[in-house]
Amino acid sequence: MRISEETKGVYIIAATPFAEDGALDLASAESLTDFYLEAGVHGMTILGIMGEAPKLTAEESVTFLSTVLARVNGRVPVIVGVSNPGLDNLARLAQTAMDKGAAGVMVAPFPGLNTETKLLTYYAQVCEALGADVPLVYQDYPQTTSVPVSVETLNTLIDRHPQLVMLKHEDAPGLAKITGLRQSAERGGRRRISILVGNGGIHYPQELARGVDGAMTGFAYPEMLVQVYDLFTAGKAEAAEDLFDAYLPLVRHELQPGLGLAIRKEVLRRRGAIASAKVRAPGPKLSAEDQAELIHLIARMEARRSTLGLAA
Repeated sequence: MRISEETKGVYIIAATPFAEDGALDLASAESLTDFYLEAGVHGMTILGIMGEAPKLTAEESVTFLSTVLARVNGRVPVIVGVSNPGLDNLARLAQTAMDKGAAGVMVAPFPGLNTETKLLTYYAQVCEALGADVPLVYQDYPQTTSVPVSVETLNTLIDRHPQLVMLKHEDAPGLAKITGLRQSAERGGRRRISILVGNGGIHYPQELARGVDGAMTGFAYPEMLVQVYDLFTAGKAEAAEDLFDAYLPLVRHELQPGLGLAIRKEVLRRRGAIASAKVRAPGPKLSAEDQAELIHLIARMEARRSTLGLAA
């Protein structure tokens, strides 16, 4: 069940459910896990940026990952985000996750790694702290981390660290980076690693055409991500894009900086996956106008699906 360079499909980024008082809602963690599995996802990723991991205590992180891994019970691989400026804390959480059945861990660079030398040194330290048998995902999300990384630097990391088996690609614009990495493997003889894309899936069809292996994002209609992947890999690229287009306004709406997570959680609440759309403080709450806009967009999406002859 461990991830590898061959990992493909849709690894949904899970929200972390909270009760209205801000406490962890473990019952909703279980119902959300069931919701994702019923949508047909190929794997899950927990304790990522969308999962509000920095707002959790160390004990809460272990409680949440233990709850999700127990509920999944080996049905799909689960990647655990363990990013932390402190290597001891990172390694401790990673070991706990792997001991409980995780398929690998994801690490994002922390702000301040503003030279290639610093970045390469940090990931060498991360890999040493993890141990060579722990599969690693590099989270490339410079819009949040403020750490851009070039194709050349990624290739250096790939060459140096065999346990680096996946890139979570969220750079923007980033299509050229995908092409550069794939050409490095195809023409340059480098090791080909798995690439799963984030950013809500905003460029999902184009990224699939560029050679990525699937998605790792948290869009609140995970079945769409799965269906688009299935259609594309079956050689039905136009049908995949038609389906994606039906959801595109909602995908875009979820990507609003500062508000997107609250929108995503509200959709999940409306779909019965979680009991509350609470975003842990400091975090936004949707206004009456926000709610009305969301209802309108969902209705338009459902009407578009009907026009395409797709069941709700």
